[in-house]
Amino acid sequence: MAAGDFNPPIFLRNPRIQTYLASSSLRTNGKNPMVDASKDVVIDAGSGIRLLAGYSKNMHSKGTVILFHGWEGSIDSAYILSAGRFLFNNGFSVFRLNFRDHGKSHHLNKGLFYATLIDEVFAAVKTVSEITGDSPLFLAGFSLGGNFALRIGQMHSIEPVKNLCHIVSISPVINPDKATSAIDRNMIIRRYFLLKWRRSLSLKQKLYPELYDFNGIIPLKSCRSITDRLIEHYSSYKNAAEYFRCYTITNSTLNDIRIPTTIITSKDDPVIPVDDFYSLNAKEPVNLIIHRYGGHNGFINNLSFDCWYEEKMIRLFEESK
Repeated sequence: MAAGDFNPPIFLRNPRIQTYLASSSLRTNGKNPMVDASKDVVIDAGSGIRLLAGYSKNMHSKGTVILFHGWEGSIDSAYILSAGRFLFNNGFSVFRLNFRDHGKSHHLNKGLFYATLIDEVFAAVKTVSEITGDSPLFLAGFSLGGNFALRIGQMHSIEPVKNLCHIVSISPVINPDKATSAIDRNMIIRRYFLLKWRRSLSLKQKLYPELYDFNGIIPLKSCRSITDRLIEHYSSYKNAAEYFRCYTITNSTLNDIRIPTTIITSKDDPVIPVDDFYSLNAKEPVNLIIHRYGGHNGFINNLSFDCWYEEKMIRLFEESK
């Protein structure tokens, strides 16, 4: 475990400010050559599953970085666009992957998104490794995407992904049961996620009215109550507790990872309790960095919106090639 060196000015140490800035559109102002170079790609993830992505190929590429967004985020989330721009401007190609039912992809699959759908994401990563040929491949995930990234690392030890060199996991969900409780306790964060989730469910119902009727679910007032009802009516899980266990990160998950992996989180994260990380026994090649400040997915250094983990990723990826 390393303490790291993220030390923002006093006026940026509030975790609410850091968490807000993480997803603020202020981070996306100005030109973005990564977006300009992006082309839409629909990936066949097996069993008829299709995932939508954006691929920005750098003509002088040092390697390709696959970016995973968080829950109810997308390839156009501010933190994805910001990280993608920074990586692209520093010589990396960028592959931004939407999870099922995220971004503009609800129409591609009849089934609902569940965080346990790791196999289709792993299949997409393997497809990207083939598309990018012999160049180095890296993976960076944020929040729920950070959880996916760690599980991809575990799967890589059994079925290697060609040229995968390093994984970075930012503010990852460790225990989704505790994370759900933390979200519901925070009125602002709860309302933020409920608004986005309700929109997503409404769109899915509109696209597939013969399969889904969420009219009694959408008005529910907590993430846990919606989760409980969806699991009860539209999944094969016995209950939410069983569902959460299926994508909880454990010591077993980390011990199975055989590739350099860096986990970055903060003590003041309002979404992911830091105690979840202290319960983990991270050891090489997994490096756990816990900062005092940073909020959830934040780590903003200044009012120019320079981001600590973006610079850290560049160093890690260049050293791992």
